[in-house]
Amino acid sequence: MAPSRNGMILKPHFHKGWQRRVATWFNQPARKIRRRKARQAKARRIAPRPASGPIRPIVRCPTVRYHTKVRAGRGFSLEELRVAGIHKKVARTIGISVDPRRRNKSTESLQANVQRLREYRSKLILFPRKPSAPKKGDSSGEELKLATQLTGPVMPIRNVYKKEKARVITEEEKNFKAFASLRMARANARLFGIRAKRAKEAAEQDVEKKK
Repeated sequence: MAPSRNGMILKPHFHKGWQRRVATWFNQPARKIRRRKARQAKARRIAPRPASGPIRPIVRCPTVRYHTKVRAGRGFSLEELRVAGIHKKVARTIGISVDPRRRNKSTESLQANVQRLREYRSKLILFPRKPSAPKKGDSSGEELKLATQLTGPVMPIRNVYKKEKARVITEEEKNFKAFASLRMARANARLFGIRAKRAKEAAEQDVEKKK
């Protein structure tokens, strides 16, 4: 086993003809070709649908370390689909990924993904099941002629960074303790319920004493 993290460096005692058991990697180039061929075969099979699969929602990475970045999630929540006016069973048939386990914890994330769904729906070219009998919501014949298979990700997600101009640091900013402020904010959020309960109990005791 290879040394992991900050542990003791082990002295390797090789026995049992270890040279016959060395893990090799000779299939890597062939595996790369096989994956590429499989991708191409899938793209041909699902054409004219997007080659990269269904559209994914915008989600924030977990933990304090990464939550400033957004990335593609697994699927849209049921609430997002409901607000966008798309049925969960219909969504999967028109290239929208659905994840019933996901919950929206903020209005901003809900609004962003609803907007994403609406934009996708407006750009979507929907082929009729029967070309002779198109249903309501299906695209027109002129639009169908324009349809081409998308090769990259559907509506790629980008992290937008706002650039700030260089300026003089104020005295208030110099004295501001970022780490301590974050810890204090987290502690206040954690202890909010306990403090409210204690304050309520103290108020009740004061009322009883006055009686």
